[in-house]
Amino acid sequence: MDEAALQGWIGREEVAEDEASLVLLRRLAALLDQDPAVIRRGAPIPEGWHVALFGPLARQSGLGPDGHAALGEFLPPVPLPRRMFAGRRTWFQAPVAIGAEVRRISRITAITPKSGRSGRMIFVTIRHGIESAGRECVVEEQDLVYREATTPGAPAAEPASPALPDGATRETFVPDTTLLFRYSAVTYNGHRIHYDADYARGTEGYPALVVNGGITTTKLTELAKRHLPGPLRKVTTRAGRPLFVGREVTLACHLEAPGRARLWALDDAGRLAFECVAEYAA
Repeated sequence: MDEAALQGWIGREEVAEDEASLVLLRRLAALLDQDPAVIRRGAPIPEGWHVALFGPLARQSGLGPDGHAALGEFLPPVPLPRRMFAGRRTWFQAPVAIGAEVRRISRITAITPKSGRSGRMIFVTIRHGIESAGRECVVEEQDLVYREATTPGAPAAEPASPALPDGATRETFVPDTTLLFRYSAVTYNGHRIHYDADYARGTEGYPALVVNGGITTTKLTELAKRHLPGPLRKVTTRAGRPLFVGREVTLACHLEAPGRARLWALDDAGRLAFECVAEYAA
């Protein structure tokens, strides 16, 4: 692995254009079991719903074996086969109107090799700046992690089960294949671990289809909005372990300070899958 060569990808940029589509955002509302008719042209996009924008536009011939765009175009040619979402930090600086034209400038800001119990890893951090009406409205830093191929029978790393604070509110849901399909359709996500069970089990070593990290992030963001008194200013999410289709997920929220909520997503065994902090704009 030529780590020095990978560092040369830091600073690489990609520009994408899109429209904050009324139809697409109504589809996201339906996926979240909300009334799509409430989403109206000209109204601001709800915080966190920018995930429906800028679906990848790689040509079919340009996809890699995992369903993502092949590496070596914008993302560096990391020589590790398994890619997962590791976390994100999102700042909401100004509203984006539904129906408006939007532009995103993405820049690779860090490439960090690490080693852990599961072997070698490389983290790639990307800064996305979403612009509309002449200003930067949403900034999101995303961390992607690339891992070695799975070893059959190897024990998985087990994040500690958190002790939730007294008074934390909880709700549960069971992700099914339809939810995963609709989310991948809305976001144009081709990653096969979310819809190809044979690939998820046989190639990447998961026991079942993996729930899109964006589904969990969006559900935690919606939970935060129901508990905070104003529009969100910042949301930070860190992924701990994957969640799987057909297995109950518990979402929890605790108001740990005025205007600040800490949230968790736990798997069916009570183990930490996601941790999130949401702050509102006072």
